[in-house]
Amino acid sequence: MTHARPHNWIILAFSAAIALLSYRFLALGLDVAFESIPEHLSERRNWFGLHISAAPVALLLGAVQFFPRLRGMFPTAHVWIGRTYFAAILLAGVAGLVLAMGATERPMAVLGFVLLSGLWIVFTTRAVRHAIRGEVAAHRRWMTRSFALTFAAVTLRVEIPLLMVLGYENYAQMSPVLAWACWVPNLLLAEWIIRRAQRAAEAKA
Repeated sequence: MTHARPHNWIILAFSAAIALLSYRFLALGLDVAFESIPEHLSERRNWFGLHISAAPVALLLGAVQFFPRLRGMFPTAHVWIGRTYFAAILLAGVAGLVLAMGATERPMAVLGFVLLSGLWIVFTTRAVRHAIRGEVAAHRRWMTRSFALTFAAVTLRVEIPLLMVLGYENYAQMSPVLAWACWVPNLLLAEWIIRRAQRAAEAKA
């Protein structure tokens, strides 16, 4: 049985922390928990509530799915967790598209977040289709890409304080940068991991 690598635990820890932090609105309310983005709360409140409710579920479940022992010992759980992950991304992704298209005064932010939400849905759908067909290798490749986009929730929150150090004062100013910086590096890293694994498999063959 393959054991989880240290980076799996690091990813899970960050994912769990951000997922729990996101649900602070259950105790504080949306207006207090997300006071930095009042335009979403005033103009697209229901869509924002849907996004912030479903996305943490996808983040936490996606991180869990990369543990080899879980997949090997509990294949049925793996399938049902995957289905829940897919459903959470459909909900959060559609809500994300609506939210992104609302920030029309910041076109670069709109484009970046629309691409993120759209690719998130497309990549996850492809991963599910390969799983249904029993194409395990292709399923894992597309799940790696899917989770790279899911993990944008973590990288975005890491980048916010860094941008504040660089002189950005609020989320509105940061959003054109965050809309790209939160997911493009993740996806590039995912592609590097996929290609490295393919080269290793070819060398072994």
